[in-house]
Amino acid sequence: MSISSILSVDEAEPRLAALNVIDVRTPGEFASGHLPGAVNVPLERVEASLAELRSAAESGPLLLVCASGARSEKGVAVLASHGIAAAGLAGGTRAWAAAGHRLEHPPGPVRSVWGMERQVRFTAGVLVLLGLALGLLVHPAFQLLSAGVAGGLVFSALTDTCGMAVVLGRLPFNRRGAAPQG
Repeated sequence: MSISSILSVDEAEPRLAALNVIDVRTPGEFASGHLPGAVNVPLERVEASLAELRSAAESGPLLLVCASGARSEKGVAVLASHGIAAAGLAGGTRAWAAAGHRLEHPPGPVRSVWGMERQVRFTAGVLVLLGLALGLLVHPAFQLLSAGVAGGLVFSALTDTCGMAVVLGRLPFNRRGAAPQG
């Protein structure tokens, strides 16, 4: 069964029981709330999980989900390059929750983890401000930190990759409460 590469919340919701939902966010983000029945396979693990994802695709269509839709779109492209059909959820978990649909949480207290995009913006901003402050107060060479972050952001935009997100995804608060890896 084939499905289009992007499903809206209205298209996905009535079909949810028939879809294999793969959440490509970090384990920490996944623990803060995910679509019912979703399995967590962080984007950086998609290629390493091809055998399991191919098997899941044989039992029903794959729906990849992230916070906003950007990472799931990348995951869909990776799977397509390996001959595995999948769709992404337009707007991600934000759109799902905004439409009034429930998110599941693992047992125990609900953890609130910022989305990866927000973590990257915060970290980049702090590093730029730190470089500027240290450049003014300690030594002008510290301004190179700000220049390095700016260069990294430009590179990130040009290549549609984000090294800072990869590094932040490895921090303990983004790994705690991980769901079983699929």
